[in-house]
Amino acid sequence: MVIQEQITAKLTEAFTPVVLEVENESHKHRSDHGAESHFRVVLVSEAFTGLRLIARHRAINELLAQELANDIHALALHTFTPQEWEAKGQQANRSPACR
Repeated sequence: MVIQEQITAKLTEAFTPVVLEVENESHKHRSDHGAESHFRVVLVSEAFTGLRLIARHRAINELLAQELANDIHALALHTFTPQEWEAKGQQANRSPACR
């Protein structure tokens, strides 16, 4: 299974997301063709209700600890409750261009 699929499967199982986008952004960096080292995640879940941003990110980092230790160089996290997602117009910030 490729890294992007592993991330998607783990996040889906752990957080039962309303919205989940896992985007491989490796091509925007100095990575080899087909690399899976840089990802952007947009995750909207009721599981985040009452959690501060740092707690949300820690939960994801703990869940993906193996991938972060071995495969992932960068992980951009955009985490929202459904209410926060609606208030933001159902949009998360895009990653800046690195090249």
